[in-house]
Amino acid sequence: MFKMLKEDIEVIFDQDPAARTYIEVVLTYSGLHAIWGHRLAHAFYRRKFFFLARFISQVSRFFTGIEIHPGAQIGRRFFIDHGMGIVIGETCEIGDNVAVFQGVTLGGTGKEKGKRHPTIKDNVLIATGAKVLGSITVGENSKIGAGSVVLKEVPPNSTVVGIPGKVVIQDGIRIKKDLNHTDLPDPIADRFKELEQEVALLKAELRSRKEEKEQRT
Repeated sequence: MFKMLKEDIEVIFDQDPAARTYIEVVLTYSGLHAIWGHRLAHAFYRRKFFFLARFISQVSRFFTGIEIHPGAQIGRRFFIDHGMGIVIGETCEIGDNVAVFQGVTLGGTGKEKGKRHPTIKDNVLIATGAKVLGSITVGENSKIGAGSVVLKEVPPNSTVVGIPGKVVIQDGIRIKKDLNHTDLPDPIADRFKELEQEVALLKAELRSRKEEKEQRT
């Protein structure tokens, strides 16, 4: 247990360049407080003390702004950065070395029973405001771009952006998990550019035919 608590602190120094001292991290990082509160709540949840587990999770939510259901399974070295507004559902499973930013939702899509929340594999980064919904799996070493809404399975080593989320990079090579999650492909902007090119071609063809018709007359 103490080894895991130490890892929770050390991952902050690895991921957050603003972290300076252990005292600062332990006393002021709400993401760390939310993770520790969840680990305590989850321990009671596994022993079927459901009310006590939920009470602890709600107290943690009140102080941190991060809601993690005590039933969620979270691996080692889980990193939450600027965690306000994060919601993690009951049947969510999160692997090791996962990074999550503010406003992320790992939720369900309705009132279905059983496994209804996502499974997040190891080394995944989920950027600001992303929504991963339903009983789907996000494969190892993948990135979910800021503001994306993911409703389908994500293969390993992929980058997903857009609404709905689309895989824009998948080359079998591990994608570096860093904090630079703004420089991502934009499939919507790419499609607009393609449409602009098609419109330009159509205009040129119409102009050409108009000129041919004028010459004939």
